[in-house]
Amino acid sequence: MGSASLCRTCRNAHILSGYRESEMVVVCTATYPDFPVPFVVRECTGFTDKAKPDWDEMEKFAIDIAPVSFAKKVGFRSQERERKRDTTNKG
Repeated sequence: MGSASLCRTCRNAHILSGYRESEMVVVCTATYPDFPVPFVVRECTGFTDKAKPDWDEMEKFAIDIAPVSFAKKVGFRSQERERKRDTTNKG
């Protein structure tokens, strides 16, 4: 035995620890109502690793990047634009 509970690294766990190893109370907040966990957990379907960011945290740290298009514009060219382009290329 002596293995660490999965709850120690779970975002949904509320853990109260005393001075002895046996003095520990774990309450799971992933359920409603909150559930006191009476044993060491090995596997849990409601586990969320608190070391990894959740969606809101990822959005908070994300960098907004505007798309850049290198494609030529599609459509007909106006004569005025064509003249401006010709004069800038000559000079």
